[in-house]
Amino acid sequence: MKAIIVDDEQHCIDHLLRLIENLQGDVEVIASCSSVGQAKEAIAKINPDVVFLDVHLQDETGFDLLRQLHSIDFEIVFTTAYDAYAVDAFRFSAIDYLLKPITPSDFERAVSKMRKKIGLRDTAKKLEVLFHNFQKRTNGLNKIAVPTIDGITFLPVSEIVRCQSDANYTHIYLLKKGKITAAKTLKYFEDLLANYHFFRTHNSHLVNLKMVEKYVKGKGGYILMADGSSIEVAVRRKEEFLKRLSGI
Repeated sequence: MKAIIVDDEQHCIDHLLRLIENLQGDVEVIASCSSVGQAKEAIAKINPDVVFLDVHLQDETGFDLLRQLHSIDFEIVFTTAYDAYAVDAFRFSAIDYLLKPITPSDFERAVSKMRKKIGLRDTAKKLEVLFHNFQKRTNGLNKIAVPTIDGITFLPVSEIVRCQSDANYTHIYLLKKGKITAAKTLKYFEDLLANYHFFRTHNSHLVNLKMVEKYVKGKGGYILMADGSSIEVAVRRKEEFLKRLSGI
């Protein structure tokens, strides 16, 4: 794979080069760039298979570069220093990213994922969600990329009422649009949405606490959701559920 590294810190470029050398030929770096202008020229000239793109570039960003391109027909792996909001934005949009300092194991996993990818048909949509979520920094993330059997569906988080486990799949129930089936486990969505008022009330159910309309007492009790559904609350999760519910 022909690669371009875009980063404004030379020690970060050098670190990536060392990681790539250890792959013994899987990736060939054709150019390294430290600015949006340099990167734009290199992409037009080289037509890379992959671009390792730093989020922050001097007074610009990697997003500025991507917005200036007429088309994106290469894989993108963002590199970024840890920022909880930025990490969530990448995860919500299903865009690949590497946290600095990049470890060999994380880098190898990213390259392995690139090898397995079939095409780039969803890249533009993923980037659109990523840009959207970054622009909403002050109001919180509000769109999520959901992998389905036939592609990726993009949903406003605020419309998700609940998620229900079905083995290695998850049924996502929406307030006004029925349900979609995601090709991910419920644990995937539990981890992804944990900081956005979602709570796992039961082994099979993850609910949007903002969609809870009523709690009915009982051994564990159950809740009535905004879509009319009734969801059990496991006894062992009742106390934490009530605590979380009262805190929103």
